[in-house]
Order: sequence, then C-alpha cells, then structure tokens
Amino acid sequence: MRQGYSMLGFVVIVVLYAVIGLMAAAGVILIARKVLSPKAEQIFYAMFLSTIAAFYLAFAAYFGAATAWRLETAVVVVFVAIGLLGARLPFALIVGYSLHGLWDLLHEFQAHGVYSAFEPGQLTAIPLAYGVCCAAIDLCLAAYFCARHSEWIAAWKAVPQ
Repeated sequence: MRQGYSMLGFVVIVVLYAVIGLMAAAGVILIARKVLSPKAEQIFYAMFLSTIAAFYLAFAAYFGAATAWRLETAVVVVFVAIGLLGARLPFALIVGYSLHGLWDLLHEFQAHGVYSAFEPGQLTAIPLAYGVCCAAIDLCLAAYFCARHSEWIAAWKAVPQ
C-alpha cells in the first residue's frame, strides 16, 4: 500500500470509487439504452472498449512510463481486436469488458504493492482508485451485456422492413 494512507482511509476511498463506478455504469446503460437501437448500442460498447483501453497509453505518456509502453500497447491492441469482434459478437464484449476489469484491478494491485504480476515499470502508474472505479464499470457493463445478449443477437437477425 502507498505510504501516507491509513488503512481506513484507503478502504473508504476504494469503496467510494467503486460506488462511483457502479453509478457511472448505470448512467451509461440508461442513456445508451434509451438513445440507441440494440445494434447501435452493441457497436457503441464495442468502440467504447477500444477507447477505455487506450487510457493506459495516456497514463504511460502522462507519468513518463517509458518502460510500460510495449506491454500497454500490446494490451490495447488486444482490446481493440476484442472490441472489433464485439461489434457483431456480444459474447466478445462480455469477455472483453470482464478482462478489462481484471486489467484495471491488476494495475490497482500493483500500484499499491498488493500483487505484482509484472516487473516494476512494466505497467504504467494510475491515479489512486482509478482501477477500482473502472473495474466496477467494466464488470457491471459485462453483467448488463449478459442480459442484453439475446436482444442484440435478435437485432442482427431481424430483417429490415
């Protein structure tokens, strides 16, 4: 855990950011579902996966993490590929957002010395509780995609009139 934080303070911040993430996911779901057709909604979430993955490149640039560029770029490429598949295959979005939530948590754990799957410097730094907030969003969206899966498939099979 980073020095200077009490355990209670750390837990409060983590819970606060998790709740903010859940509320953000609920807002995105409500707006996207109201404004977009099922096909457009699926495509929106597919493109959004690519965008959120690229945030780690922005953090690498901002924090000057030169040693993190190779791994972070490779992971962004993987998420972009999953996002492209997800534009037509709902299951890819479920997998992609779940994996991205785990990627967020991995960054959070490494940032606080809880768990490190990579050598120091291979992952970029992130703001405090960013990984928790984003993991909450990602995992909530993945659960929502499970619920929307059959509607999205039906929308692609429907014949326009």
